[in-house]
Amino acid sequence: MNMLDIIYKKRDGGKLSNEEIRFFVQSYTDGEIPDYQASALLMAIYFNGLDREETYLLTTAMKNSGDVIDLSEIAGIKVDKHSTGGVGDKTTFIVAPIAAACGVPIAKMSGRGLGFTGGTVDKMESIPGFRTSLEKPEFINLVNNAGLSVIGQTAHIAPADKKIYALRDATATVENVSLITSSIMSKKLASGSDAIVLDVKCGNGAFLESFEQADELGQLMVDIGNDDGKKTIGLITDMNQPLGNAIGNSLEVIEAIETLKGKGPFDITELSLVLAGAMIYVGGKASSMEEGRKMAEDALQNGSALEKFKAFLSGQGGDVRVIDDYSLFPQAAFVKHVTSEETGYVSGIETRVVGFASQHSGAGRATKEDSIDMAAGIDLHKKVGDEVALGDVLATVYGNDLAKVELAAVELKKAFYIHKDRPQAIELIKKIIV
Repeated sequence: MNMLDIIYKKRDGGKLSNEEIRFFVQSYTDGEIPDYQASALLMAIYFNGLDREETYLLTTAMKNSGDVIDLSEIAGIKVDKHSTGGVGDKTTFIVAPIAAACGVPIAKMSGRGLGFTGGTVDKMESIPGFRTSLEKPEFINLVNNAGLSVIGQTAHIAPADKKIYALRDATATVENVSLITSSIMSKKLASGSDAIVLDVKCGNGAFLESFEQADELGQLMVDIGNDDGKKTIGLITDMNQPLGNAIGNSLEVIEAIETLKGKGPFDITELSLVLAGAMIYVGGKASSMEEGRKMAEDALQNGSALEKFKAFLSGQGGDVRVIDDYSLFPQAAFVKHVTSEETGYVSGIETRVVGFASQHSGAGRATKEDSIDMAAGIDLHKKVGDEVALGDVLATVYGNDLAKVELAAVELKKAFYIHKDRPQAIELIKKIIV
């Protein structure tokens, strides 16, 4: 098979065959195709697109480029949850224990953060003693015994995606729905779960800002998941302000624990209940998402979800005392308040600005090699629609490097818009795709 012929074909708007797609993915992963030819094909795809069948074939070829995890030793319907990324999104720590408390086994692999979005693995590592790397037998035993386990993603999952994404990032071919879908779903399908719930963000803090783009992506990912035999549901949710109040590793874990205690912010609680309800439904424990949500509410209220979280921490070496003693988390040496210079209502928040301010405080990384300050981050005191008086604290920045904390505070101040009129309430869940 000739790579040049494949480039010609897609450049001229042709449809690629299964053999052509598999040849490209495997040969490029193995280093047999040079970057310049792979770049040419990606650009042709960017402009001419892939149809649903081509997207599924590309996703499958990328999935099969590495390990495909076998979770058949775990009893029941295994359910995975994936978010396309945002600021303050700590739902995994809430929905996984809730779903597990309702009998749904959760065997999840998560990634690290980069740029303005946080990573689940980084957040877990803020818990003293917590292990994010487990051998497969221990991982499976934990899910069978405790109901859930969340670990870091193995490098052997969809290695084609790692190479292709790096090239897309360097050649301005990231923003293509089929390429995004194949990147996300190749890893999800290789991770071994039987069903998937997708949280697709839209808004000024999301990868895709417009509802229309997020809807197109969500529908295609749901289609690809179902085509692969995985029952898949997608939610289009808002990211026009951070989710919850805490942004940063230990801060977000603390807020997740508060939510499991029934004391979390409304938005993170509401989204977590809907996501957990969907997971309970696709996991076969409820006859509808509505029944699943009711079961999720019960698990939150009766304390069984919090007990599952304790079992999760204990099983992976985490210090369960943190649930009742937050001082055991890494502590920040410096605290800086950001105050309002106006009176009125918060009419908008530039979510990406908040995310980058958190990164610059020390809570995130600009490159994969950067270290993270687990105590750093931001606590929001005001959200969209809240009334603000002159001098009110809008947010607090934490960290162990004073210069970084002060820089983050300056950046954070620019994220808030205050007007005299109260804005309309933000619609948190915009659409459910089944």
